[in-house]
Amino acid sequence: MKTLAAALCAALALPAAAAEVTPDALTHLPPADVVILGEVHDNPTHHANQAAAVAALKPRALVFEMLTPEQAARATAKVRGNEAALAKALGWAGSGWPDFKLYYPIFAAAPQAKIYGAALPVAQVRRAVKEGAAKVFGPGADRYGLTTPLPAAQQQTREANQQRDHCNALPDSLLGGMVAAQRLRDAAFARTIVQAMKETGGPVAMITGSGHARRDWGIPAALALAVPDLTVLSIGQLEAPADAQEPFDLWLVTPPTPREDPCKAFRNSQMPKG
Repeated sequence: MKTLAAALCAALALPAAAAEVTPDALTHLPPADVVILGEVHDNPTHHANQAAAVAALKPRALVFEMLTPEQAARATAKVRGNEAALAKALGWAGSGWPDFKLYYPIFAAAPQAKIYGAALPVAQVRRAVKEGAAKVFGPGADRYGLTTPLPAAQQQTREANQQRDHCNALPDSLLGGMVAAQRLRDAAFARTIVQAMKETGGPVAMITGSGHARRDWGIPAALALAVPDLTVLSIGQLEAPADAQEPFDLWLVTPPTPREDPCKAFRNSQMPKG
């Protein structure tokens, strides 16, 4: 593992020279307009690391993958200081995301930051599977790269990733649409970050899954197309084992959090009954 100073210099100078770092790096990050903080959604260590980074960054805006704009508008000063009140205001219990106690320290770490929700309605994401990302995104789709087909090799890799992430249970005919939906979400997240930068002046911290933080095709790639002058630092958090080289500026590797096999439901649904 590189030293912290070497890793940070390399990451800023050339994203391809990124490196694995330890959690202490998150409290000494270099200046950037946008810091994208990835996570494995149900890993408590990842959320603790994000909270530490946000406290050190003191962002003017916090953007959450987990919130819609309507939910974010309900994160008022009146409820921000109370975990239960904020969870209720956000309607978190019915959201499908992991327990709010994992996320609340991130909100508490930047009490003055404006909260933004970047999530699209589920119906729009589903439309993208059939209609394509550009049509659903609407005006500005070209600015975020959605009107340009992916290189064949990347398309193939991303379709394979979708199949793997869905327990090899998807029909092949659906894979291209699933990639389109992912592209739509990355572009929508990037659009919200641009809005947050415009309204607050930054810095902006984005809380999202590590897959969306990828430099090669996630939110940073969309931002590089839309606003090339933004300085963006992508930080991925992964569970062991991880590759020696990962597609982030910086990344951390933690032990996996205990969880039930996510593919169990798929296997059980295909077992003979009786």
